[in-house]
Amino acid sequence: MSPTWRDLVELVRAPAALSVPGDVVAGAAAAGRLGPRTAGLAGASVLLYWAGMAANDWADREIDAVERPSRPIPSGRVEARTALAVAAGLTAAGVAAAGLVGGKKALAVAAPLAGAVWAYDLGLKNTPAGPAAMAACRALDVLLGASGGRLRRAAWPAATVFAHTYTVTALSRSEVDGATPALPAATLAGTAAVAAATVATRRPLVPAGLAALYAYRYGAPQLAAVRDPAAPRIRASVGAGILNLPALQGALTARAGRPVAGILVAAAAPLARLLSRKVSPT
Repeated sequence: MSPTWRDLVELVRAPAALSVPGDVVAGAAAAGRLGPRTAGLAGASVLLYWAGMAANDWADREIDAVERPSRPIPSGRVEARTALAVAAGLTAAGVAAAGLVGGKKALAVAAPLAGAVWAYDLGLKNTPAGPAAMAACRALDVLLGASGGRLRRAAWPAATVFAHTYTVTALSRSEVDGATPALPAATLAGTAAVAAATVATRRPLVPAGLAALYAYRYGAPQLAAVRDPAAPRIRASVGAGILNLPALQGALTARAGRPVAGILVAAAAPLARLLSRKVSPT
C-alpha cells in the first residue's frame, strides 16, 4: 500500500519546517546578503530539514515500534524503505537547490550541513554528543543564509541558534520517560541567557519585543516542567522550543538592522503552533 500525502506530511513533520527559513534569513541579514537568493536558500534548508525528519524515523523505526507505535513507519502506513528513499531524495534535492541558488559558496555549506544531519540521525543522536550535533546542524543552517556574504558577521546568530537548539535537543532526550527538575531548570536558564544576549544592540526595541515573546512562549512550558518534569511536560517544552524558534530568529534578524524582516520571520510562529494541532512537530 502506498503512503498517503498525510502520511508523508507526518513522516517529515512538514509544519515544523516553518521554524527553518528564519535560520537562513537571520544569517543573510547578519552577513548583508538578505535578498531574492535568500528565499531559494531557505527552500533548500526546508528540504534538508524534511530529509532529516524522514531519516530520523527510519533510524528509529525499531525504537518507535515500542515507544511510539503510531508513527508512520511502525504503524505500517509508510514502509521503511520508502522513508529512506524520501530522506535520500530530499537530501539530494536540498543540496542541489542550494548550489543552484547560491553557487559554490552555498554548496560548501549545504554539503556539510547534509552530512551533519545524517550523522546525527544515524550515529550521534543517542550519544553524549547528540545535542551538540543537532545544534551544529542549525548553526550551519544560519551560515547557509550568510554564504557569499560577510560570514563572520553571522557567527553571533549562528551561535545563538546553536545554544537554543542545544536546549531543545537536551530536553528531547527525556520526552518519553520524563526527567528530573534539574534538566528543565538548566534549559530554562539557557533560554533566558539566549533571549538576553539577543537584545544586546543599540536599537533594542524590536529585538527586545521578539526576544521577550520567544522567552515567554518557550520558557513557560519549561517552568511548568520544572514543577512537574513528567514526559508530557517535557514533550510540551520540546514542541514549544521548535514552534517558537521563529520569534528568536526574528529577533536576530531585527538585531542585524532588518526589523520588518524580523517581524515577518516571527509571524511564522503562530502559524506553526496552529498547524501543530494537525501534525505533531516532535
